[in-house]
Amino acid sequence: MIEAILAYSGTVKIVATSREGLRLNDEQLWPVPSLDINSSAAKLFVERASAVAPAASLDSDTDAVTEICRRLDGIPLAIELAASRLLSMTVIDIRDLLDDRFRLLVGSRRGLERHQTLHHAVQWSYDLLADDEKALLNRCSVFAGGFDLAGAQAVAGSGDKFATLDLLDALVRKSLVVADQSSGRTRFSMLETIRQFAEEQLVHAGQASDTRTAHAHYFAEREADVLALWDGPRQRDAYGWFTDELANLRVAFRWAADHDDLDTAAAIAVYAAFLGTRVEQYEPVAWAEELIEPARTVKHRRLAQLYSMAAQCYAAGRSGDAVRYADAALGIIESGHFDAIPYEGEAWLGRVYLSQGRPDRFVEVCRNMVARHRGTYSFAYACLTLALTTTGARNEALAASKELLAAADATDNPEVASYTLLAYGIAQRDVAPSSAYDAHRRGLKIAQDSGNRQLETFHAGNLSRVAAFHGEAGDALDYATLAIRRFYNSGSFSVVASAFAVLAGLLDRLGHYEAAATMSASGANPFARTTYPELEGAIAHLREVLGDETYETLVSAGESMTSAAMATYAFEQIELARASLLHVGDS
Repeated sequence: MIEAILAYSGTVKIVATSREGLRLNDEQLWPVPSLDINSSAAKLFVERASAVAPAASLDSDTDAVTEICRRLDGIPLAIELAASRLLSMTVIDIRDLLDDRFRLLVGSRRGLERHQTLHHAVQWSYDLLADDEKALLNRCSVFAGGFDLAGAQAVAGSGDKFATLDLLDALVRKSLVVADQSSGRTRFSMLETIRQFAEEQLVHAGQASDTRTAHAHYFAEREADVLALWDGPRQRDAYGWFTDELANLRVAFRWAADHDDLDTAAAIAVYAAFLGTRVEQYEPVAWAEELIEPARTVKHRRLAQLYSMAAQCYAAGRSGDAVRYADAALGIIESGHFDAIPYEGEAWLGRVYLSQGRPDRFVEVCRNMVARHRGTYSFAYACLTLALTTTGARNEALAASKELLAAADATDNPEVASYTLLAYGIAQRDVAPSSAYDAHRRGLKIAQDSGNRQLETFHAGNLSRVAAFHGEAGDALDYATLAIRRFYNSGSFSVVASAFAVLAGLLDRLGHYEAAATMSASGANPFARTTYPELEGAIAHLREVLGDETYETLVSAGESMTSAAMATYAFEQIELARASLLHVGDS
C-alpha cells in the first residue's frame, strides 16, 4: 500500500513502525532501541504503577525497579505488564519472579491479543519466521553474553557459513537478534526475553541437550586457535576474546563437567584459567580445581595442567592449597606421562612458593626446568633471575639478567617481553636504578598495550618501589595506588600485601610514621616479606622513631584490619601524603 501511495505522489511522507524494514526504494530505517534502563524505562514503570496501584510506594525500592527494567530489557510492553502486577504484589515480589517472566507478565490490557501477555507478543513475532530461521534462533539461545558467526554455525551444525549469515541477517532485520558492530567485528546477541522464549522452543523440540553439547565442544575446540593468537603480537585480541566469551565459557564448562565430558571440561578450564589469570579474572581457577579429582582418578593426560592452573589460587590467599597443587603438578611433570604445561609454565608455577616465603623452592623449580629443556627459554631464565633475586643471590641474579633485555627485544610475545623486563628491573634495582626504572616503565607499557593486567600491576608495584627509593615520591604514590587497587579489585589478597609493604616503606620515607607502622602489619604476610625485604629496615626505623610500645600498638591495629579496610586505609594515607607533598611544593 505504501509503495502504491508513493508511486502516485511526490510530496507524501510516511512514518511507519514495524518489526522490520519494508525494503522499499528510498526507505530510511531508524531502529528503535529498548528504553534506557535508568531513565525512560524506570519512568514508564513508575507511571504505570501509579495508574494501576496508586497506593504503592516505590521510593524505597528504586534499585529493585531498576533491576526489573534491566532484566526486562527495557521492553515497554513487559514493563507495563510488570507494573500492572503491583495491584497484588510488591516490587520485590515481581523482581524475584522474573525468571518465570512468561507466566508472570500477563495482564488484562485491551487491544490486540499479542499485546495482552509478554508470551503472546513474542509468540506472534516468532510465528512469522520461516522454519530455518526458527531453528537457528532456538539453537543460538544456548549462548550466554552473545556470539559470533562461527559460534552460530557450530551450534547450528551448518557447514555453510554464508547460509548461516543469511539467516542471522534475516533475524536481525526482524528485530529478534541484535548485531553489535562497535568493536569492529560483529557480535550477535538476543534480548533476554527473546532468548528465554527461544530456549523454551529448543527444549520443547527435544534439541536442547545436543545443542548445548555442540556449544561446549565448540568452545573446547577454540583452545588451539586462541592460544596461538595469544602467543604472538596480537595477544590483546586473545584477552579480548576471553573477556567477551567468559559467560559462554562458564556455561560450556558447567555443561561438560555436569555431563562427565572430562576432555571438553578440562580443555576449557585450562585455557580459560591460563588467560584469566593474566587479566586478573580468577574464576576459571576454581573450574580447574573442580576437575582435579575426576582427572586424577582416570589419570587424565591434562592432570598436570589442571594442577598448575588450580595452584593459582595462591593469589586469593590459599597458599597451602596452592603449594599442594604445585607439588603435585611438578611431581607428575617429572614422570613424563602427562601433557606438559605450555609456554614454559613449569617455571611460572614456581612463583606459587613465594606465597609461603619459599624463594629457594622457586629457584629449584626454575633450575630444574632449564636443565631438563636444553636451549633458550627466555621466560624460564627470567623466572630464575627473579627467584635468585628474592633469595638474596644478587651476583648470580645479575649474571642471569644480562641477556634479558636482548630476549625482550627478540620475542614477539608481549607477556614474555614484559616479564623479562620485570625480572631485569628487579635484579638491577640496587646496582643500576635508572636502568631498572626504564625497564619497568617499558614493561608496564607493553603490559598495558597487550592487555596483561597482572603484569601491569606487578610493574606498577616495582615502579613505586624504585621511585620511592630515589626520591620520586609523587610517582611512587601514583604507582602504589595503581598496584593496590588492581590487586585488591582482582581478589589477589595474598599478593596485595606486597604492595601494602611498599607503601609502608614509602610512608616511612615521607615521615608519615604512624601510618607507615599501621601499614607495616602487612609484613606478617610471607609473600610481602619475601618480595619486599626492605620492609625490615623500615620497621627498625619506625621502632626507633615511635618507640616499641607505640609501634606494636599501631601494628596491632593494622593486623586487625580486613583486606578491604586496609585497602581503604591505604588510599586515605596516599591522599594525605599527596596533600603533604603539594603543601611542601607550595611552600
